[in-house]
Amino acid sequence: MKNTLKLTALTVLFSSFFMNASAQESTVAPKYSNEFLQIGVGARAYAMGNANVANVNDVTAAYWNPAGLTQVDDWAEVALMHSEYFAGIAKYDYLGIAHSLDKKSTVAFSAIRFGVDDIPNTTQLIDNEGRIDYDRITTFTAADMAFLFSYARELNVKGLSFGGNFKVVHRKAGDFAKSWGFGLDAGVQYQMNKHWNFALMGRDITSTFNAWMFNLDDATKEVFIETGNEIPENGLELTLPRLIFAASYRHDLGKNGMFINAEANLDLTTDKRRNVLLQTDLLSGDPHLGIEVGYKEYVALRAGLNKVQQVKDFDDNMSYTFQPNVGIGVGFKGVTLDYAFTNLGGAVNAYTHIISLKFGLDKPKNMR
Repeated sequence: MKNTLKLTALTVLFSSFFMNASAQESTVAPKYSNEFLQIGVGARAYAMGNANVANVNDVTAAYWNPAGLTQVDDWAEVALMHSEYFAGIAKYDYLGIAHSLDKKSTVAFSAIRFGVDDIPNTTQLIDNEGRIDYDRITTFTAADMAFLFSYARELNVKGLSFGGNFKVVHRKAGDFAKSWGFGLDAGVQYQMNKHWNFALMGRDITSTFNAWMFNLDDATKEVFIETGNEIPENGLELTLPRLIFAASYRHDLGKNGMFINAEANLDLTTDKRRNVLLQTDLLSGDPHLGIEVGYKEYVALRAGLNKVQQVKDFDDNMSYTFQPNVGIGVGFKGVTLDYAFTNLGGAVNAYTHIISLKFGLDKPKNMR
């Protein structure tokens, strides 16, 4: 069963790798380039339907909106998350570290990995004499990785912050193919008053370039030819910009520490028509809604809605569907544990449990 799932994952990953790479020496802009970077980080954001750009104020802001890093109060803040796809075959991991330089500026580092390990390589299963030899099966790893180097600073306008990421992307499929990419993200947050926050986030604002390099030996090329596949050639893959408009509203429920916080985001993609709520031949708009009710920093209940799409039933009738999400967060003395019940892969009945951990660190005594 696990080998079948691994082979299925292999097919999906190789389809992505080889379809995204150009068969000629040219630059292409596939619709879902570097899509693993759209999954998100932190169980709080998942529970709120990934509506997290305007009110994010911790280490995960390096991913959602680096401008929010200016609200990190600790000398350093660390976040960790692990989740799995395909019954544990594919694994998704995140590590984030933020450090306050002074009262106005913060730096951060984030690492994201989405990969499948121990994939059977059956391209050499049959030897030159046409015999099946299982000893010729080897294994390899297919993984997507990204490293974000972030800086944020409060501007002279009260309530206004700016932040940016320098992003390094590395993708590989064993020894067969690999790519290196570079890009920039930038975001702003504006806290108008104690209730309203507004934000604008731009991902891949200069477009992100992935340079693909393929290393196929003669035997593997022969398998490609015999199975009717084109032999991929080195090329450039382009990730087009994405803009996210966000607004959030927070209201204190009396003076006992209870609060309610709601946020709405609108993702605008520039790779033409997608199957989302708002569709045009130039741009597509994907809304996200989230709400949480909590008591101080100790506990919060959350719910969210996203992935509004049109689907066709067996009678060819079109209808809209959406993805609900729920979660809870608990915190005590600088340590926060968040939980979300959500759908990572978008498949029907593929809901899963997400847990993330966040904690703050005080400045070491020998540095004070």
